[in-house]
Amino acid sequence: MRHQQQRSYPIEAVILKHSDLGEADRILTLFTPQKGKFHAVAKGSRRPISRKAGHLDLLTHSQLQMAQGRNLDIVTQAQSIENFLHLRDELWHTTCAFYLAEMVDRFIENDTQHPNVYRLLLEALRGLDSDALALQGQRAQEALSVEDEQSRAQLLTRYFEINLLSYIGYEPVFRVCAHCGSELQPEENGFTPSLGGALCPRCSHLWAQALSANALKVLRLLQRADDWQHVPRIRLTARLHAEIETAMHSLLRYHLERDLKSWSFLEMLRLDSRVREKN
Repeated sequence: MRHQQQRSYPIEAVILKHSDLGEADRILTLFTPQKGKFHAVAKGSRRPISRKAGHLDLLTHSQLQMAQGRNLDIVTQAQSIENFLHLRDELWHTTCAFYLAEMVDRFIENDTQHPNVYRLLLEALRGLDSDALALQGQRAQEALSVEDEQSRAQLLTRYFEINLLSYIGYEPVFRVCAHCGSELQPEENGFTPSLGGALCPRCSHLWAQALSANALKVLRLLQRADDWQHVPRIRLTARLHAEIETAMHSLLRYHLERDLKSWSFLEMLRLDSRVREKN
């Protein structure tokens, strides 16, 4: 019996994860606009002479040629579209980018199309890359504080979290009370992840944490922005950043029923940076 010829197809992808297979191969987790998230094999990509290796690095946006396999499809050719080299020079930005990839991997099911999330991921990676380049230019002219270096990337991760949840059906509630539906006023309100967002003072018995008027204002700003480029360059205090991050992390934890691995590493980097700045 003649074997059916393998079918080949092109696809655009961001490499979210990889793991070693055998002595020279890798299993890749790819995120694509056409097929969503799926796993594929890159044969020989760990060999020093591999032509594909540099185009299949983590977080790389690449154009791939695939061949259908019996269990997993096979990457036969790869060409980088965007490498995001500037963010890779900044440890904080690199870790934020890995956090974005981890969120996509955790929230998106295999073989399910999410073109909006794909565009969001590329937008966020480009934003981190652009911010890293801008920081490198600023450092050549002046000394920057830890808050200055990390602030824009932190805000971008919150923008990504809000939009990711919205695209997959868990849109956070920031305009009205998530319990009684009354319009939220510019005052101290509350936040409860199990109800999906902010709560008014009348529903304070349900609050999991207080949410300041400024924190709610920033969350609304990020939610209504058409794209990242339209988010103004605002300066937030470390305390305000922490308040917003706590609310969003509690919401993500509620939906995932677990913590994300990147959280602990981001916190470690933040603490280490502050210690070095004081010294």
